[in-house]
Amino acid sequence: MNSLHIASYNIHKGFSAFNRLRVHELRAGLEGLAPDLVFLQEVQGLHQGHAVRHRNWPVQPQHEFLAGATWRDHAYGRNVVYEQGHHGNAILSRYPIVRSDNHDITTYSFEKRGMLHCEIAVPGLKQPLHCLCVHLSLAGHGRRRQFDMLTERVAEAIPADAPLIIAGDFNDWSNQADRLLADRLALTEVFQNRAGRPARSFPSGLPLLRLDRIYARGFHIEGAQVLHGRPWSRISDHSPISARLVPSDAETTMNGSSTPSFNPRSPQ
Repeated sequence: MNSLHIASYNIHKGFSAFNRLRVHELRAGLEGLAPDLVFLQEVQGLHQGHAVRHRNWPVQPQHEFLAGATWRDHAYGRNVVYEQGHHGNAILSRYPIVRSDNHDITTYSFEKRGMLHCEIAVPGLKQPLHCLCVHLSLAGHGRRRQFDMLTERVAEAIPADAPLIIAGDFNDWSNQADRLLADRLALTEVFQNRAGRPARSFPSGLPLLRLDRIYARGFHIEGAQVLHGRPWSRISDHSPISARLVPSDAETTMNGSSTPSFNPRSPQ
């Protein structure tokens, strides 16, 4: 493996910002983007009402439908359960997911949140890649508590020298994550490394808020992009973000072959 292509996307349960079903366009868009790993938030695991109401509602849970034949492995963490179904976070992977656990990081009873932790056997890496997919609280106090939970989880369950990616919808427009999370764990946010701040990703029609993040440890950041405009602005209320990461020398058994070029769009 020369580089690892990562994407993170809050998919709004497969609906556009105006609540039109877009899950089929979503799958086509992700297949065209073709990342190695996809971190998804607001994934609909089940909704009996939508299945009745929408003729083309997928029979499979959304993470299985989206994975299709492109991502051989996938994991889903159920966070919010209601009468007609449930939704949560998911990770799609081209490489084997050797372990997955979902952890409740709810700080308010009315706002269920979770952290999906996967270990992935990526060719060329000496250790499993640890991936955390998160969707954090809308409230600042709740997020601060969740940053502590994330830090504790990493300290307890992940070796200090293991490669790590934390990605998702942080709802962190004030950018507290760098001080309360990234600095503690030696993480680098992929846009902040190049542009000095995270990228605008919400709302997708005219991105103003810097809510979605990809943090990495054990990698050099080759490039990052926000996918603006169509079709993405028609698919969800968030814009997807992606990055290409090159393992640092300490983390890889690469044979020294050249790294493919990557031409990112500049974050705005």
